Amino acid sequence: MSQPESRTPRRILMYSHDTFGLGHLRRCRAIAHAIVDRYKSATVLILTGSPIIGSFSFKARVDFVRIPGVIKLHNGDYTSLSLLQDLSNTLALRESIIRHTAEVFDPELFIVDKEPLGLKGEIEPTLEMLKEKGVPAVLGLRDVLDTPELLAPEWEQKKAIEAIERYYSRIWVYGDRSMGNPLETIPGQARIESKMLYTGYLRRSLPSTYTSLNLEQVQRPYILVTPGGGGDGIEMVDQVLRVYESDRKMPLNLLIVMGPFMPSETQEAFQHRAAQLEQVGIITFDNCMEALLQDASGVVAMGGYNTFCEILSFDKQSVLLPRKVPRQEQWLRAKKAEALGLTSCLDPDSPDLEQELQSALSQLHLKQPPSGQMPPNFMSGLETICLDLQELMDVEDEVACG
Repeated sequence: MSQPESRTPRRILMYSHDTFGLGHLRRCRAIAHAIVDRYKSATVLILTGSPIIGSFSFKARVDFVRIPGVIKLHNGDYTSLSLLQDLSNTLALRESIIRHTAEVFDPELFIVDKEPLGLKGEIEPTLEMLKEKGVPAVLGLRDVLDTPELLAPEWEQKKAIEAIERYYSRIWVYGDRSMGNPLETIPGQARIESKMLYTGYLRRSLPSTYTSLNLEQVQRPYILVTPGGGGDGIEMVDQVLRVYESDRKMPLNLLIVMGPFMPSETQEAFQHRAAQLEQVGIITFDNCMEALLQDASGVVAMGGYNTFCEILSFDKQSVLLPRKVPRQEQWLRAKKAEALGLTSCLDPDSPDLEQELQSALSQLHLKQPPSGQMPPNFMSGLETICLDLQELMDVEDEVACG
């Protein structure tokens, strides 16, 4: 009996610049897992500055290279995360590692998350090298980026439109047209519109195997409160705790996941407050948030992209308390989603926020789930991406069966 012919590995390199928060990393991970699930000869290598990437599990044929971390300050500047050296030296080291990794890995496709030239232009030498080799590049964008008055000058300063024209074959917009065009008011956007593909949102699912001690201990039924990475979710957690401190007979319990980037002293203060409340459980982090979401009777979140995808994937009623600074991305997404009937959005600047939040939490489990309001193919992102790879990489004959 003849042996099956071995397949040449199809190499895909992904880049995620951000080191603060979980959004970029979790989005890249979801896409990478979908690709290797569909194409059995594909292998994906993720370049990331995330300091906690090692806390996540990865499927076979997905791996990562950790580049030195930087962190974005509140004024928009960056600084080295842990190395005692100037930012310029850290960026030079990152640029060198990225280019050398691309040279050795020799990818057939380069997928870049959000920043056309990477952090401070660090991937342009790699983009130029891959362009000379004829390797296509894809830019992945969230459904919402920011308000036009903030996004337009930023993109002009970075020469982002010119970079997309020069280096990218495709723009994957990880959202649905009903939520709008993230680049609609950017000068020069018409020149790259033909490259844009609205994939739909990236559906999440429960891993086939997982462990969560937190899930075993939580009191049911519960509302899951998640500020994502937690670095900018302090006010939201504080507001939810205030509601439960003022009303000890709320209809549902709470499980608060503070996030690994919330300052330790703030975590301790929240844990002390939660310990006084019989209905409230509180933890720092769970690497299988999908399990916590699946069992929840509702979700309170800020409206970041990944949490929004998870809320819709598990068809959960939700209340969003989005931030408005330094970007208005979350606020814009939450208002658009509310208009489609997918969620409820509260204004964090409302003078009556505590009363509004108390009412919303009391009624959350009685609301209709979002599935009935979704346009067709709203959650088709991962499937669309995998199908588009057939054109970008000519992998049609390698689609896995089942």
